Amino acid sequence: MTSNLADDRKAAIIAALAGGWVGDAASLGLHWLYDSQRILEVGDQSPEFLPPKADYFKGGFGYFAHEGKQPGDVSHYGAATGILTDSLLASAGRLDIRDYQRRFRAFFGPGGLWQGYIDNPTRVTLDNLNSIERESIEQARSTTTTELTDKQKRVLVQKVLPYTRYLSGSQLAEPVRNAINLTYHEPAVQEAGVHLAETIDRNLLPESGADDMQLPAVSKLPPLVASYCGKENLMEITEAAVRVTNNNDEAVAWAKCAARLLDHLFQGTPMSTALEAASNEAPSREKLSSAQTDSSMDAVTAGDTYGRTCYLHEAMPVIFHILSHASSYAEAIRANIQCGGDSCGRAWIIGPAMAAVHGAGGEQGIPLSWLTRVKNADAIIKDIESLVGEEWKRNEQTQA
Repeated sequence: MTSNLADDRKAAIIAALAGGWVGDAASLGLHWLYDSQRILEVGDQSPEFLPPKADYFKGGFGYFAHEGKQPGDVSHYGAATGILTDSLLASAGRLDIRDYQRRFRAFFGPGGLWQGYIDNPTRVTLDNLNSIERESIEQARSTTTTELTDKQKRVLVQKVLPYTRYLSGSQLAEPVRNAINLTYHEPAVQEAGVHLAETIDRNLLPESGADDMQLPAVSKLPPLVASYCGKENLMEITEAAVRVTNNNDEAVAWAKCAARLLDHLFQGTPMSTALEAASNEAPSREKLSSAQTDSSMDAVTAGDTYGRTCYLHEAMPVIFHILSHASSYAEAIRANIQCGGDSCGRAWIIGPAMAAVHGAGGEQGIPLSWLTRVKNADAIIKDIESLVGEEWKRNEQTQA
């Protein structure tokens, strides 16, 4: 947690987390446009905060994914980061896998608040959570000792599922019994429903993610690293969080690399030292070293060399190159957009890393005018300040 950090580092972490939101929103207009020449034609030297338009993608290769979004909106990466932030806030800064899974499913699943692109890890994670639930229902039905009609079996599932999706353990029995009692008064039927709920609860696996090694594995990390900054179990916590959406060993390794980088920067380590420490966690240290030291490349050339798609073995060298050569937040975000491809995903490491070093405002920090352009910036900053300031502790002291 951040309680052991000096106030200046807390301020830096707040700026860092804001830097992710700003970088994502700034990149959205040209996200997944892979043609760097077309990006230059459209955005010139200030490609940030352009409105998402299909016309930008004419005459250059890319995938237009953000129909209906407006300048200042964030991508699905930002939405997923917001889910983990909400879960951390609700859990006193601790990673609660079940809470995180429930919020993820409720937000991105049918009937949820998200309107926009659904990437492969999200889609497969939702499918996996549904499959786990279906298998648990069948297991519960096969092990119950109560004779139930087919209708009762269907009704019990309908009664139970709303509770297993937001409660667990000892929280389940009483509300499940009460819900079933509205229709069936027999104790045996009610106990069969409790058995169903508890079986589903026991079988919800923490490793619910897709076998996928793309950027969603690392883009959500900034608030998690802020919550566990300087803690010995950061790598363990990082792996647990990543496997919720990306149950892949290479994705976990790259995520540990990104988490180590942010952890060092959040504590005030110089950029070069932090990059070196993070490289020790990487599956491909040589690529990162080459990307850092080759001063003949710009961001576009780095994309040509290492790739600019969503895959982590392409994205992380590009991220390391930009962080090694940019001298300000704005320069780094613009270079990231001009590189092309998955600029929104990369922005969730580049933005927090640069803002952790340079803060907000001034010539090198997050331009304050950019911060004001992020949709719902006031609410986002309030949540960031609550997370870093461990607001729940003050609330406990007030109540005491």
